[in-house]
Amino acid sequence: MDTKQIEQLRSSRILVTGAAGFIGSNLCETLLDLGSNVVGMDNFATGHRKNISSLLEHQNFTFVEGDIRDLDACHKACEGADFVLHQAALGSVPRSINDPITSNDVNVGGFLNMLVASRDAGVKRFVYAASSSTYGDSKALPKIEENIGKPLSPYAITKYVNELYADNFKRTYDLDTVGLRYFNVFGRKQDPEGAYAAVIPKFVMQLMKHESPVINGDGSFSRDFTYIDNVIQMNICAITTNNTEALNNVYNTAFGERTSLNELTVLLKEYLSEYDADIADVDIQYGPERKGDVPHSLASIDKAKALLGYDPKFDMKTGLKEAVKWYWDNL
Repeated sequence: MDTKQIEQLRSSRILVTGAAGFIGSNLCETLLDLGSNVVGMDNFATGHRKNISSLLEHQNFTFVEGDIRDLDACHKACEGADFVLHQAALGSVPRSINDPITSNDVNVGGFLNMLVASRDAGVKRFVYAASSSTYGDSKALPKIEENIGKPLSPYAITKYVNELYADNFKRTYDLDTVGLRYFNVFGRKQDPEGAYAAVIPKFVMQLMKHESPVINGDGSFSRDFTYIDNVIQMNICAITTNNTEALNNVYNTAFGERTSLNELTVLLKEYLSEYDADIADVDIQYGPERKGDVPHSLASIDKAKALLGYDPKFDMKTGLKEAVKWYWDNL
């Protein structure tokens, strides 16, 4: 990060929605460390107060408890904001299959509220969490931003609609946007609890308890697992870029390497065994495939490198070691 980028962050008021969530809380911490004035918004539906408890007394942090489905709350949070990092959403493909209405209300209705509030507040740039689920049934690897398939879940539909709305708000209201298609983000503060917990924290917690993780399918499905610090870098690139050609685009946010679930469990057992040797002997079990799951996911990050200057520092193994250490120290 160069001096101009740092100065820009120090002089900016940045709203982070979903601030008490996994990605949002990490973004808030980093931005505050860089000297930004940060407003965090969350309704604690899936986020946790503990994730922001250390930030509440920070002189440059303001917290707004509110739901993005409430337009008035969105307007309040956007007051005076230069940039918005919109992370708030109801994640999880299975959750959306079980309850498509609520996923749509939050991910589409709430997203539209945030766009409207950002437009009304004169926000300079609206950066939002898109999703690799948008690639749907496209079998092409690696995934390239301009080539998507049909969505395989209500969640995927909502995230694609977000991209359509963002494009429309640029054309209609001249609101600059940047969409970041996250690929299986993992790292510190990611919640291992609950029915819709992501695979890495869930498996880590189970292995630490000497419980057998259950892989959906035969373990051959693969993902471009992406460490949180790469995602933070991408958001900062999206805020600070002065390349006008980079705006009003969507970008894969990933590292650009693929790991199968079988390979993942081998690595988790290896890294956790450094803290507890008995974890090496925990068995892995297999269950049925989940509806809506994309078999394989691998991102091309060429577009982000070329237009945003994205340069991820953490490959999957390096990030996984960091994440395992954090979970061991904090769970």
